[in-house]
Amino acid sequence: MRPSKSTQALKANRKRHLKKRYFLGLLSLLMITGGLLSQPRWIFTLAPRLFPGALYAVKVSPSGNNIPHKIIALTIDDGPSPATEEILAVLDQHNVKATFFNISGNLPGHEAIVMQAVASGHELGNHFTEDFPSIRLSTEAFETDLLAAEQALLPYVQSTEANGTEVEPNETLRWLRPGMGFYNSRMVNIGQRHGYQIVLGSRFPYDTHIPSSRFASTFILRTVQPGDIIVLHDGGEGRGERTIQTLKTILPALQKRGYIITTVGELAETSAQQNYIVGHLAH
Repeated sequence: MRPSKSTQALKANRKRHLKKRYFLGLLSLLMITGGLLSQPRWIFTLAPRLFPGALYAVKVSPSGNNIPHKIIALTIDDGPSPATEEILAVLDQHNVKATFFNISGNLPGHEAIVMQAVASGHELGNHFTEDFPSIRLSTEAFETDLLAAEQALLPYVQSTEANGTEVEPNETLRWLRPGMGFYNSRMVNIGQRHGYQIVLGSRFPYDTHIPSSRFASTFILRTVQPGDIIVLHDGGEGRGERTIQTLKTILPALQKRGYIITTVGELAETSAQQNYIVGHLAH
């Protein structure tokens, strides 16, 4: 027996309704995902409350006491590499200082360029000995790797002290960035025990996944806010070369907007003067 026309119409309406619900659900999911991928600031306010111990960004507000408001930090991971020299040249051209989270295993063959970076006023951070998810290391291996990288990096910062005075370890190596950016309380505690503050960031243009300097530049320029910590990458697979192009685009554009682009240390100092930190800052 064939279904009546009314039954067929009811089934067709139900099918259209289900398709509409599916489409709206998919659209909502895409909008939520897109919103999160744009890295809204509330994520970096919520994240340190859920997973304390890392610095994502700082909050700065306009004030009349000569403390800059439009200030951001620039960080560059995974160097040094053959591209680092030109990265430094672009930074110097625009009078910008950055924090370099170097991998100590990449130092051989690039010692002179690291010394040049520090002598030019850039900051060094500890990014361990190799490009590996630090969170997957055992407690003992994590600490061993941290200290091995520190031992390799400290001579560069100590050799450039203006007065030639020897400094205590970690007075000039303050920032720690875990490999792949994942961390837990165990890592935070070990870092703090050795005088480090874990630093992630709030403006990451997916440059390790999307090989496009145009995308990275557009993403940063569309989403940047005062107090942000920008994360770019040096290293292999063309990342350093793409970062050069990205910097050539974003630095003059950001400076034209009135931004001061500096190191994590200077950004943290500015926020401390205003008593604002988005995340946990170790003392």
